[in-house]
Amino acid sequence: MSVSSTIEWTEATWNPTTGCHKISPGCKNCYAERFAERWRGVAGHPYEQGFDVKTWHERLKMPLSWKKPRLIFVNSMSDLFLDDISEEFIKDVFNVMEEASWHQFQVLTKRPQRMLKIANSIKKWPSNIWAGVSIESQAWVWRSEILKEIPAKIRFLSCEPLLGSLTLSLDELHWIIVGGESGVGARPMNIEWVRDIREQCIQANVPFFFKQWGGIQKKKYGREIDGRTWDGFPETIVDKNTKQVSPVK
Repeated sequence: MSVSSTIEWTEATWNPTTGCHKISPGCKNCYAERFAERWRGVAGHPYEQGFDVKTWHERLKMPLSWKKPRLIFVNSMSDLFLDDISEEFIKDVFNVMEEASWHQFQVLTKRPQRMLKIANSIKKWPSNIWAGVSIESQAWVWRSEILKEIPAKIRFLSCEPLLGSLTLSLDELHWIIVGGESGVGARPMNIEWVRDIREQCIQANVPFFFKQWGGIQKKKYGREIDGRTWDGFPETIVDKNTKQVSPVK
């Protein structure tokens, strides 16, 4: 967790939980697991327990201390909707996000069924919480159909690591992120897969954000497609050039 983030499509990260379990092929080379396991057994380190699931009650109130509005990725090192995490704690996280109404929170999951269960159990989905799902290949596009049942102002897909071509139904979706896998063992991403998703977004008038080509040295390959970067954001929420957060209307 940190006040700032190097992730291209957000400004800060907040990890009230850490650790996760692999659930689909996109998890194979998980960057979060790789990082956390480096510190397993180091006494006093936040990842002393490696990538085992842990809830951090002492981190719950942190966004309330950040007075400047910012875009916050929730659980960059976990998945809030793991079965291991109690419904009570998840609702505590939601209560903090709702109270910190000057921020926009990006909640991303590979477990949309539980996200929907939580959505159905709360009075109202707060307007400053974006709901997103990860999709790595066509076999997992069903996650986006469950996502559409979430009553969020912004619903988004993170197609990272992109492992195959995707045919998407973009109605009721507001933002698409695409990225290649990075680090040791990174699986290659075909440029035509990316171009095709970009074209689907253009046709549907949905903002398209290309995060990276990936690879073992991701900085070497950069973020350009066909000579330019693609930094689309939901413009009613965040200015695509400055990322300045503005209230949801």
